[in-house]
Amino acid sequence: MNEELYEGSKYSKLSFCIRLFHLKCLGGWTGNSFTMLLEFLREMFPFAKIPQSCQDMKRLIKDLGLSSNTEDVNTDEGGAQLRKKPVKVLRYFPLIPRLQRLFMSSKTAESMTWHNDQRTDDGLLRHPADSLAWKSFDSKFPSFASDPRNVRLGLAADGFNPFKIMSTSYSTWPVVLVPYNLPPWICMKQSSFILSMIIPGEKGPGNDIDIYLQPLIEELKQLWSGVETYDVLRKENFNLRVALLWTINDFPAYANLSGWSTKGRYACPCCAAQTCSKWLYNGKKFSYMGHRRWLDENHKFRFQKTLFDGTEEYRGAPEQIVGSEILFMLKDINFSYGKMNQPPIT
Repeated sequence: MNEELYEGSKYSKLSFCIRLFHLKCLGGWTGNSFTMLLEFLREMFPFAKIPQSCQDMKRLIKDLGLSSNTEDVNTDEGGAQLRKKPVKVLRYFPLIPRLQRLFMSSKTAESMTWHNDQRTDDGLLRHPADSLAWKSFDSKFPSFASDPRNVRLGLAADGFNPFKIMSTSYSTWPVVLVPYNLPPWICMKQSSFILSMIIPGEKGPGNDIDIYLQPLIEELKQLWSGVETYDVLRKENFNLRVALLWTINDFPAYANLSGWSTKGRYACPCCAAQTCSKWLYNGKKFSYMGHRRWLDENHKFRFQKTLFDGTEEYRGAPEQIVGSEILFMLKDINFSYGKMNQPPIT
């Protein structure tokens, strides 16, 4: 790590390779073009310790944990080949080494405890740590909250067309994690996002996203118990734990990630069975009414029939269902993942 690029250089061999490989990724250079650049640099600076090829550079920086895993949908549970071409190839980037790497640098290790050490706690909402959800989680799991280095994550997922052509039927789904321990001016920067996986098209995963999320769920379960991690700032090993607090998505993706359909008679995940919906026979779709239920009891809109649906509104806002009630409703339901006659992911 400390080997100089050449005598008197301010760059080490490793830092030079990382910087150059970063430019390769940002510029979209091919492996062959990158090898040609390295050959040219070695001719120009024969005294520098420059790798001979792109593969040599990859071998040099592989221990940084920047690799990915690929999983094919083309084998059965016993490993037998079902088809030559996989249905999809999931690219998954392991989470544990990337979180551990945040504590290998004194700068990022200090930022990971900013919410506890440097945040102004005056009752104003400036950071997710000021939110009721964060505080409620801490009160429910005091052992987790006792170490400020434990990580709170948000998960964001949505589909997009990588080819920028709206008529092309293709939907790639990235799944991104956001470490909320960081200061607010850092945690929402692109450089702080953790790309967890890429689910390729041509069609979006739909409800089958549960299948693709399996490797991430397994790591999150392991991280809830904790993994041994070295803190370079305190010069000690500690048990790093992680909790997923939030998901970020639009309404259609909300249905896939939460398991609650955002279509049909009970489309509102908050109102659930109390959703006020009406079937439009001519339009052949549901219309969602009852918005006046959230107004003050004496609000004039509640009593104006002609401006709305011809009725007066006397009901109060529906009570929001809590997680324990949802689990009780789902306890006897058997879930079948994937489509019929589709081989499982291995």
